[in-house]
Amino acid sequence: MRTLSLAAAALLAACNGDPPGEMTNGAAAPAPGRPDNRIDCRIGEAETFERVCSVESADGENGRVLTLRKPDGGFRRLLITGDGRGVVAADGAERARVAILEGGGIEVEIGGDRFRLPALVRRR
Repeated sequence: MRTLSLAAAALLAACNGDPPGEMTNGAAAPAPGRPDNRIDCRIGEAETFERVCSVESADGENGRVLTLRKPDGGFRRLLITGDGRGVVAADGAERARVAILEGGGIEVEIGGDRFRLPALVRRR
C-alpha cells in the first residue's frame, strides 16, 4: 500500500511567519532571500501547467491547512491528512482528487483546477 506524506519542509517554507503581504502570489519570482512558494498549476480549461499559483500553510482547527492561490485571486483550501490520503478539501462541496506523480509529488484536482505539490510517497 502506498501512502502520502506531504513534504513538510517545502510547504512550511511557504508559511514562515512573515506578514501576508510578503508572500509571492502569481507568476512573479520572489525577491532575493524570500521563500519561493510558487507551484505549477493548470487552472480551468488551460492546456498546460504553469508556475503561476502559490501555496501557503497554516495550522487550523483540524490540522495543517494549505491555501492554494490562483493568479485570478481565487483559492482552494486543502487539509493535510495523516491517514495516507495526503490531502482532502478543507471546505466547500467539491472533492479533492489526489494522484501520485512519477518522480515524486502529487497532483490535486479540485473543481476543474489542478495543482502539483511536493510530497513523499511511502510504501506500507
